[in-house]
Amino acid sequence: MSLLRIRCPLRDSPLRCEWALIGDGREPVPGEGPIAQLPRRAERVQLVVPADQVLITRARLPRTARRRSGSILAYAIEDETAGEPESNQVAWLGSAGDDDVLSVVDREGLKRWLDALDNAGLRAHEVHCETLLLPWATGEWSLAWNGRDGYVRTGEREGAATDCGDRALPPLSLRLLIQEAHARGAGPAKVALYTTAPDALPDIAAWQRELGIPLRPAGAWDWRTAPPEAGASLMQQRQRWLRLAGLLPRLRPAAWVAIAALVIHAVALVSDWLLVASERRELAQRMETRFRSAFPDAVAVVDPALQMRRKLAEARHAAGLADSGDFLPMIEKVAAGLKELPPRSLRTVSYENGRMTLELSANEEAAASRLAARLIQSGLSVERNAPASSAAPSPGGRSVILTVRSS
Repeated sequence: MSLLRIRCPLRDSPLRCEWALIGDGREPVPGEGPIAQLPRRAERVQLVVPADQVLITRARLPRTARRRSGSILAYAIEDETAGEPESNQVAWLGSAGDDDVLSVVDREGLKRWLDALDNAGLRAHEVHCETLLLPWATGEWSLAWNGRDGYVRTGEREGAATDCGDRALPPLSLRLLIQEAHARGAGPAKVALYTTAPDALPDIAAWQRELGIPLRPAGAWDWRTAPPEAGASLMQQRQRWLRLAGLLPRLRPAAWVAIAALVIHAVALVSDWLLVASERRELAQRMETRFRSAFPDAVAVVDPALQMRRKLAEARHAAGLADSGDFLPMIEKVAAGLKELPPRSLRTVSYENGRMTLELSANEEAAASRLAARLIQSGLSVERNAPASSAAPSPGGRSVILTVRSS
């Protein structure tokens, strides 16, 4: 069975992409180009989302809420995502002990790519996280490293992107993950180190001293060469039943079986939808009840979560405390993220109504991407924009604009 694997950076426009065509027993055929020129005859289409654009987290869910995607799961981890639940595509990956493992991606970014691929005639998609494509063995973590940053797979369905490091020092986030795992009694015995770029292998002895556990150089690795069944799908769209219409004259008995199965599936789907709708109404009612108990003078309750956040901000201001959307808390987080940028790469900083705009030199594209990832990890919402074409050019040439908001 042939597999077309496509790398989809959700923050980028779906115009061009890297891809690999994988066949049974054959070496992958890599490629790069416009979406309109992707191979068309693959039996499976697999989307790979970069590791730093997928959050994999744990939560404890009611049994009835498992294996669902959408608002129910998004509201369950609202505190960890620190954003509007409806803006996230959340999927249940499985269980880890008593906890449930969930994946979170940007809903609008994923929809843009799926729509672009649908328009190009590729209609069956599996969505995978780059992190979970890494090889993994029990008792061992797997780290993909490009010489500056990377991502680590810590379990069958768990992993995370790392911050920056160098040849002598491993990323701080990796050290913290190992310490946290050892505190839970679930630390790895060793870490398998895979390189994703030439000359990316660090000083193994220095890293082992910093991490306190052995490292095993595991060779080069590329998402294109991962086995077709690697990882866990974050979402899957199945082929439409209409494709079976042409087989009905020749396979009439099988067609009747398929119709009966479809009817049963429809009944189950309606029942499931009614259950989800009931759970959502119950959750909305509980949120409204809590809001009214805290603010009995409220005239109308339209969006309890948003109104609660606004009331909290008002209460903090009334008490003389800063809110997360004020200038000082935001500039503190931004300043921490700017520490590793080269000198004079930041041109201007502006702030207005809870929104901070950073203008960076266009020569620091990679640094801007790392800064955006660090700010998102610190709880801020980051939008990357190109300068308006009508704007006067900056004295230093082209620039990259980051718009930062409190999540």
